[in-house]
Formats: sequence, structure tokens, C-alpha cells
Amino acid sequence: VLDEAELICSEEEVDLAVRRIAAEIVASLADTNPLVLSVMGGAVVFTGRVLPLLHFPLEFDYLHVTRYDGNTRGAEVQWKVPPRSEVRGRTVLVLDDILDEGDTLAAIRRRLLADGASAFYSAVFADKVIGRPKPVRADFVGIRVPDRYVFGFGMDVNQYWRNLPAIYAL
Repeated sequence: VLDEAELICSEEEVDLAVRRIAAEIVASLADTNPLVLSVMGGAVVFTGRVLPLLHFPLEFDYLHVTRYDGNTRGAEVQWKVPPRSEVRGRTVLVLDDILDEGDTLAAIRRRLLADGASAFYSAVFADKVIGRPKPVRADFVGIRVPDRYVFGFGMDVNQYWRNLPAIYAL
């Protein structure tokens, strides 16, 4: 798969995007004592890279919601693990790997606000340009990617290649 894929974003470009998005988050949320929630499993690499750059107090937890579950086409949103931390009255920052069609992030936003979050922010490493409106937009975006199946830097292709330091497209 990798031999036939096209490099979309180099390792150096990924690093610059992570540093920029972290600086934007610090500028916006440093005084809010946010609850930061990582969306498993795609956001694990992005989360691991951005958290050490957030030089302010925060609480960290995760949630596991998916539409893909190992497939290359999305289906219904499945809540596998809700956050364990109390969201009521909190500023919440959700970190995710990619904003594809937006259904997953929109479902997360609805649920967390319904659970009482006082403010909802989202940071995605990649925002896919799909040419039509999405039900939600991310507050912080690392890179924009074409409307193709992308993988690397946490995003998988058939459960493989999440560990790549760059982004590739099929």
C-alpha cells in the first residue's frame, strides 16, 4: 500500500503544523483549565505530539467514537468508550486526527454539550476538503488534505500505518 501511495504532507510539514496548532491552542485556552479529550485511536499520535507543547494546566482523558472501525468507508457513529471525566461546567478541547465528513465530531460535540460542557473546542490535525458543507468545523486545524483516503500520523489504512510520521493518500 505504501509503495503505491502519494506523499501528501512530509514529516517536516507535519511537525510545523503541530507546533502551529499548539501555539494557537495555548493562545486561546491557556487560562481555561480545559479538559482535553483525545479521540482513540486515530488521534493518539497527534495527541502525543501536541500535549507536551501545551504549557498550561489541563486535565486529560480520552473517548472512543468511530464511524470507520477498520473500514475505509464510514457508517453509523459508534460510542465505544465515553469520557470518564466529568464534563459538566468544563471547557472541553477534543483532539482528533481528521475532520472527514464531520459526522463523528458533530456527534461528539452534541453529546458533550448535552452532558453539560460549558464550552466546546476541537482541534484536528487534518481537515479533508470534500467540496460540501460539514455539520461542524474545527476550531484549530493543522493541515488541509484532498478528498482522498489518507493515512499516517495516526490515521490508518486497513488498521496499518498509523505509525508513519508523514501523511499519504491512496
